[in-house]
This record gives sequence, C-alpha cells and structure tokens, in this order.
Amino acid sequence: MSDEPQAEAADADAADVEEEVAEDEEVAEDGIQDGDFVRLAYTVRTVEDDTVVDTTDEEVAEEADIDTEEYNFEPRVIVVGAGHVFEAVDDALVGAEPGDTGNVEIPAAQAFGEFDDDDVRTVSANKIDEDDRYPGAQVQVDGEQGRVETIIGGRARVNFNHPLAGEDLEYDYEILELVEDREEKAESLLSMYLQQAPEVWIETDEVEEETVVEPDEDDEDAEPETEVETVEKETLYIEATPQMTMNQQWMFSKQQIAQDVIDRLDLDRVIVQETIDGMGGMMGGMGGMMGGMGGGADAEDIEEAIEDVDVDADELVEELEGEETEE
Repeated sequence: MSDEPQAEAADADAADVEEEVAEDEEVAEDGIQDGDFVRLAYTVRTVEDDTVVDTTDEEVAEEADIDTEEYNFEPRVIVVGAGHVFEAVDDALVGAEPGDTGNVEIPAAQAFGEFDDDDVRTVSANKIDEDDRYPGAQVQVDGEQGRVETIIGGRARVNFNHPLAGEDLEYDYEILELVEDREEKAESLLSMYLQQAPEVWIETDEVEEETVVEPDEDDEDAEPETEVETVEKETLYIEATPQMTMNQQWMFSKQQIAQDVIDRLDLDRVIVQETIDGMGGMMGGMGGMMGGMGGGADAEDIEEAIEDVDVDADELVEELEGEETEE
C-alpha cells in the first residue's frame, strides 16, 4: 500500500474514533452529571467471601446479621462527583439515568488500601484501657485506631490497618431518582457531614446593604460614598439541635460546611438558629415572689424571710449600722 492510501486510512480511523468519542460525550451529557443529587440504593460486599460491609437494604442487613436497631437502612442521597461514593461508582453514575442498575468492582487500592504489614505493631499494654485488653477489641493508641490481635504479658500486638484493607469490593447499586428539591438537598448534605439531618427551610429575605457609590470622574477631589439599598437574599435556615451544636465536625468546620451548601444550592447565605425553651410558669412565679419581697414588704416580712434563710437578724443589723458609721 502506498503512503497516500495509508494516510487516508489513518485519517478515516481517526475520524471514526473522534465520532465515537463525540457520541459517548453526547450520551453522558444527556444523563446524570457531576454535581447532580441522586437517591441511591446499594449493597457493598467483599469479593473474596461475599461479606456485606454496607447496605441501604434492611433485609440484606438482617441476613448479614448486621444490627438493624443501631442504624437506619434506607436509600441515600449523594452528590455525584463529590466523593460521597467510591470514584469508580461516581464514574459509572455519570451518563446514567434514574432506574439504571449497575455493578462495579473496586480494587483494594481504590477502596480502603492494601494491607500494610508495617501497620501491625507491638505496643505497651499500658497504652490500652484494661477493659479493652483482649483479642478483637477496637482500641485507640497514640491517636490511631486499631484492633488488638494478641496480648502477651505487658505487650499487645495491634493491627492499625483499616478493617477492610486489602479487600476488593463489589458495589451493587440502583439509581432511584434525581433529587430536585433544594431543601432535601440541603438536608442530605448536612446529613453527610453531621450524621443527622436538622430541620431546614429556604426563604427569600429582603436585606439592607451598604454599597459604595463611585465618585464623579470629573471631580478629582471627590471621595467614594456609600448608600443603603435593599436587596433580596436566598437564605437557608437551619434549626440547630443540641446534638448539632456539640458535633465536633460542625464545631470546627461550620464555615466550610456552610460554604459547600451555599455553592451547591446557589444560595446567598446560611443562618443557623437555636431555640431554647423556657421553664414555663415556674420561673415567672419565682420572679414574682422575689419582686414582691423586694418592694412593698414591711420589716416583719423581711425579718421572717431572713429567718427562713438561716441568717441572724441582729447580726445583720449590727453589720449594716457598722458600715453606715464607717461612711
């Protein structure tokens, strides 16, 4: 074959490849995209022995002897491409449609890492609480989570690898629906961060803001001035719970969490409010009683009140007279 036909064949092959790529991109653009919120049902198993390690199906959890009272088993809302699922699953979701199902195998290196023999170490048993000095106990040593393998004398062998290190995983999923409701999106994001979903709602507020008015270009001595204008702001309100306010993730990362919610939902701001209920009529009654003692009470009432709190009235009078003499 001459050089010219070879070149034409190469050009044709390249054109075919470009066309296939363009078709694939078109299909992907028509389906689910990065940043979309989807409701996902899934079950994750180890490839080697088919052990269930995570699931949204309560029946599957019961069959696997997973404690169904401790967790809520229901489909999860995740953000595609946000790292809420394994990267290989994210890739599979892009271009898919609600109703699609799939199975993705995830190598150990892309799941929880390969098993590292160096992460199995011998430590002093004194670093482990006495109640946890037995094989299989989950312990924390010098800030690291591990599992006790053996204890001999004053030494403990602890495995600091992730429990699923070295395990290839199989991820079965079903895309139930695209989530469009913004309040539900906010709840799902907060649940991801805080392991709980506080009450949220979105309102459009009118807010007064100061803006800078540029001076007249012809007046070189003019200085910028400010004026107040009313603007609309889309606001996500979060009703904080005591559990939320004490959540360490929230305490140390509330700015980043709020910014992520703002960016993903195209909001202007987040307002967190906390409601503290009073003690009803009890405090009011106490306040009224004390107010009555303070005003309009005669000397006899005061003396009786002093006797009730075990204070000697004569000593109190002498002390007060002494202070007046000093003045």
